[in-house]
Amino acid sequence: MAEIKVPELLLCPISLEIMKDPVTTVTGITYDRESIEEWLQQKSNKKDCMCPVTKQPLPTDPHFLTPNHTLRRFIQGWCSANQSNGVDRITTPRSPLDNSQLHKLLTDLDAPRTFQTSLNKMHDLATQSQRNRNFMAQQPVPKAMVQFITTTFKQGETSGVEEALRILRLLWRSTSSSSSSSSSPTGGGGGTNMKPLVGETLDFIKSLTWILQLPIIDNDLNMVNEAMQILKLTIEITDSTLLGSLNHEFFKQIVSTMTRLSKSSSSSIPQNALKSALHVLIETCPLGRNRTKIVESGAVGELIELSMDKPTEKNLTELIFKMLGQLCSCAEGREEFLKHPAGIAVVSKRTLRVSAATDDGALHVLWLISKFSATNEVVQEMLRVGAVSKLCMVMQADCASYLKQKATDILRFHSKAWNNSPCIQLYLLTRHPR
Repeated sequence: MAEIKVPELLLCPISLEIMKDPVTTVTGITYDRESIEEWLQQKSNKKDCMCPVTKQPLPTDPHFLTPNHTLRRFIQGWCSANQSNGVDRITTPRSPLDNSQLHKLLTDLDAPRTFQTSLNKMHDLATQSQRNRNFMAQQPVPKAMVQFITTTFKQGETSGVEEALRILRLLWRSTSSSSSSSSSPTGGGGGTNMKPLVGETLDFIKSLTWILQLPIIDNDLNMVNEAMQILKLTIEITDSTLLGSLNHEFFKQIVSTMTRLSKSSSSSIPQNALKSALHVLIETCPLGRNRTKIVESGAVGELIELSMDKPTEKNLTELIFKMLGQLCSCAEGREEFLKHPAGIAVVSKRTLRVSAATDDGALHVLWLISKFSATNEVVQEMLRVGAVSKLCMVMQADCASYLKQKATDILRFHSKAWNNSPCIQLYLLTRHPR
């Protein structure tokens, strides 16, 4: 197929892609609406907003953008004429979302007969464009979604929960960015700050934990995936004192959900949800007695099983080993780690096979075990499953000097016990003196 040369007139000066909804600024330059509105949002808290092309002053209020209908019709005609060459057809953009439309949807949310339709329409609007998400984030939509989720928790109802979670996740980033700006991308005031809505008590976290307890029907993990991602975002902005007071049941539910996800026959969703769950554990682990609570919830064994069960994404493996390193920092965590028959073998196998971050976590675990929990049986197991030979490989590999030093330390800890092993060469123990 011959390469199609797109006329420059059709391209947005910011995205350099064919414009879907061309609008003209007061400086006379035409941009794609989504690109210029994103530009204006980024500049909305700065005194001097300049046109990207002319460098002339530009109002940050999108109401000063004028739809270029003539150019839009020309673009649609050109795209239609070149559809046979693989050019996608450009549809007529929908009318911008306004206050009255959104107010009606929020009103319908309170009625038993219309709430599901209202949620579906709001979800569709949120997925249509960044402009809609920015506008909805400026309105009470995030607050309405939080209230809807907490109310369903109190009533024990599940209808509409998945849609409400999706809407909240879509708006979360827009809510965070718009709340830090002095003016909204739609001409309104400052956006909603999520922390007062979800981060000052544990009520919303309890609601999300309840959702995670719901049975998975027909292997449909969408609700669990949405709830876990929202839980991760909520944990990130919740006061650390509150997070330090989380109870055992919370951590048991996170670990239980990880177990259910790991046994799922699905592929993409469990990976996303598992990463969110690990982020939750990593964020909360150092606070209060959470480390012990997580260990008592069976997390160590589950993490080892996760790295054994199926091939995982690189960053998922990195999170698993980071979490193992945190849990093995306490005696209870090391005890649980050594109870698992494959613990040392899994850590050894993953070393030098995934990434530098995984190597960091793996060597930290081995260092903690070797220094604080190394019985004669453990020392011999490290030799038997190949951990000692892997440490020698680390010292010869092209990796960070601090990792080599950790490997050296571990080998020195038990050099007498391993001295007769064929995988240990004397110079490896002496070429890196203390």
